[in-house]
Amino acid sequence: MNKHKTYFNWSSGKDSALALYHLLQDERYTVAELITTVNSHYNRVSMHGLRTELLLAQTHALQIKSSLIELPEMPSMAVYEQKMLETVSRLKNEGFTHTAFGDIFLEDLRIYREEQLAKQNLKTLFPLWKQDTKALLTEFLDLGFKTIVVCANSKYFDEDFVGTIIDKGFIDKLPLDVDPCGENGEFHTFCFDGPIFKNPIEFTIGEKVYREYKTPKTDDDGNENICKSEDEKYGVWYCDLIPK
Repeated sequence: MNKHKTYFNWSSGKDSALALYHLLQDERYTVAELITTVNSHYNRVSMHGLRTELLLAQTHALQIKSSLIELPEMPSMAVYEQKMLETVSRLKNEGFTHTAFGDIFLEDLRIYREEQLAKQNLKTLFPLWKQDTKALLTEFLDLGFKTIVVCANSKYFDEDFVGTIIDKGFIDKLPLDVDPCGENGEFHTFCFDGPIFKNPIEFTIGEKVYREYKTPKTDDDGNENICKSEDEKYGVWYCDLIPK
């Protein structure tokens, strides 16, 4: 049977790891490349704040080719889509027909991904779609994966939360309005060991930093990154992980 050549949109976190695990078990597909967006200004994984050096150690342990999409510090949607188009065009030319994501239930995001990739005749896969997030986190831990919280929305958490290694008691300690997998952006993680890794990724916990960001919106003309008001900001706690 000819397998569909697939690339995976790799975030470095737990949902990506579990989705990739399931995809690797599916004989219809062969995962030949991992794609990750990074902030070229800080040399870190976009959103997660993870050092690129740790990302590369992680993908090396997965033994799958990886590529980076380098974005500026505050990319507009137009810049983001152009960078993605360049990468997708290259992958299509190399024979890729499918692409996969670790999204669970963000409908708008899925629709956006599907619409953009359909223009390039690429089919999308969502191995974890619509599954119960509490059950997914339990499965993740039961399989032997290990992950640590690297950033968190200050609306829900303080600095003590970042740097937490997720265990079986993690869900019971979460605020009631926080998704067990952080699927609404409440927190992000770094997966450093599990059944799909040839070795664990070693690191030490470094500085914890708080940053505030303006809440972006799009105006009627489609312009990006416009702050709604001085008051409309959100804060994020980051925990720096230092490669050993």
